[in-house]
Amino acid sequence: MVQRTRRDPRLTLHTHQSNQGCPFRHPCVMGSSRVSVSPSALAAGHVPVLRDEAIAALLPRAGGRYVDGTFGGGGHTRALLAASGPDGVVLALDADPAAIARAEALRADQELAARLIPVQSNFADLADVAQEHAFVPVDGVLLDLGLSSFQLDTPERGFAFRLDGPLDMRFDPTRGVPASELVNTLPEAELADVIWRFGEEPGSRRIARAVVRERKEGPIESTGQLAAIVERALGGRRGRDTHPATRTFQALRIATNDEMGVLESALAGAVDVLAPGGRLAVIAFHSLEDRQVKRFIERESATCVCPPELPICVCNHQPRLQRVTRRAIRPSADEAAANPRARSAVLRVAERLPASFSDVSGDHA
Repeated sequence: MVQRTRRDPRLTLHTHQSNQGCPFRHPCVMGSSRVSVSPSALAAGHVPVLRDEAIAALLPRAGGRYVDGTFGGGGHTRALLAASGPDGVVLALDADPAAIARAEALRADQELAARLIPVQSNFADLADVAQEHAFVPVDGVLLDLGLSSFQLDTPERGFAFRLDGPLDMRFDPTRGVPASELVNTLPEAELADVIWRFGEEPGSRRIARAVVRERKEGPIESTGQLAAIVERALGGRRGRDTHPATRTFQALRIATNDEMGVLESALAGAVDVLAPGGRLAVIAFHSLEDRQVKRFIERESATCVCPPELPICVCNHQPRLQRVTRRAIRPSADEAAANPRARSAVLRVAERLPASFSDVSGDHA
């Protein structure tokens, strides 16, 4: 009989004593990896969230290879290129063709042309893309799960209720079906379930009932239409800190892009391509994402994943990650005040263990 052992999920790696106040294991990592990127170097209107903390977490070095799973406005990629200079390389993915166009434009800088590899792809396929580009193993993977300012501020993309536009919400507008398809075709019970499951909206049934009633008069095709329906269904904005449609729009966006399924694939792919000692840094913006990331890291860090009712361990699970941070890292008060979109962000970091690195092969120059 093998004695059952479990890793206590409360156990975390401790900060080096000489690194007071730093959430990472290595001394002075925040100071050594903090980068300076001038505002003019960033895409107009785009403010990367937790930039310094995320880049520092990856321990960038000259000649390193890194994957940015969501190029977005390019703020994190630019900082990562700066921190890994003069010859570090970044493979930048994004499902949004507009984001990849911005990445391609960045390559016009001759100093960056050979160091940035933009690929239009959903980060669910991160491992496959890295393999196809002979880009394994890698030293770090960054997943920023938030929407970019460009997506939110472009009405025709349909992500924001404050700007009237077509009810689309697809990250890649050339694939899949828009959110309007869900709004206009899902049965009432299924629509309510989507809004509750992915938006954690207590009024999901009232909203679904109102949507079904309204669509009988004609299809719901714009963000403004849907926002007004939700607002009426929930009794207006009185006493609310956020717009009544916030959770509904989040839920429909997640469902339209299968974000939770995609995230699970991306996390697994990231672990597969990381070199021993390589870092995974994930920035989440709502509790559903963060819980999934937290559970994934806990599972991949555990020595046993057997059901709790079993008296002994029979899984032979080999941990592939170790947690780097004691708890989630959040934006500073200054960052949250300067960029309201950063207020809900949390960063979690893990490191690839060396013992079981047999998923991928390849020489790392």
